[in-house]
Amino acid sequence: MNRRQFLVSSSAGLAGASLARLPAWAQQPAAPPATAFNEIRRGAGYFTGQGGTIGYVINAEGAIAVDSQFPATAGPCVEGLKQKSPKGIDLLINTHHHADHTSGNPVFQPVVKHIVAQEKCLEWHKKTAAAATNAAPQAYADTTFGESWSTTLGDEKVWAFYNGAGHTSGDAVIVFEKANVVHMGDLMFNRLHPRLDLAAGGSARNWIKVLNKVAGGHRDATFIFGHGKAGMPVNGSVKELEYFKDYLSRVVDMVQKAVTAKQSKDELVKATEVPGFSEHASSGQLLTLAGILGSVYDEITAK
Repeated sequence: MNRRQFLVSSSAGLAGASLARLPAWAQQPAAPPATAFNEIRRGAGYFTGQGGTIGYVINAEGAIAVDSQFPATAGPCVEGLKQKSPKGIDLLINTHHHADHTSGNPVFQPVVKHIVAQEKCLEWHKKTAAAATNAAPQAYADTTFGESWSTTLGDEKVWAFYNGAGHTSGDAVIVFEKANVVHMGDLMFNRLHPRLDLAAGGSARNWIKVLNKVAGGHRDATFIFGHGKAGMPVNGSVKELEYFKDYLSRVVDMVQKAVTAKQSKDELVKATEVPGFSEHASSGQLLTLAGILGSVYDEITAK
């Protein structure tokens, strides 16, 4: 997200209207929401609370976490991982810079050896924090990579791959190789209209290519998604990636036809659904059909 989220305090009449404009998953709650650890296999799993889904892998040598949500839920995640991991938490990896994936970094920072991110993720994280007013404390990655990075944790090999612009221009895909679990960050929304962050270099057209590449390389993996529609899971098979890829392809095709027909952006965003993908829902005022259509229109018509 390219604007900082503020901590909600009962003593501050903080920009309530500003927070109201954000979708539920992107707001820092007044009280910690329910949290849960969900095991997948071989020490790999995911943690749900408030914000982007946190992935993790744990074995006898320690733990690695992927993304950090907000401070209110990063705390329970850190404590839970420390209880599960006899040797503590080695690393935190950020999939991208948005607040609901990095605001919990300061909670993780004291207990991990390093925070890892793709180069552009760190660049955007610093830029958005510097541009924000009343920005919350930040903890930035101290280890960055370009196209790929890897480490080992006991007998598990962990990879981070960068495949170009998608949701932003700095999205990484994290692979727990032996567990065969892949964390997609916000490259994957399950039945939600996604946000395309053009201001941070996102590209719907390349996003489709990224999904195609990841799906082709991990046919039998279990994937962890950044977000899901209420009642829908935040993990699944390659079929879900392909469904979302087809959704984005249909959106791009829909917008391209509108541009070719000289339809205005204002006319286009009045559409009520993407044909064939009526399951996709909106959330708040950022994850909307009008939002993704308008962003793709801007991408296609950019000079």
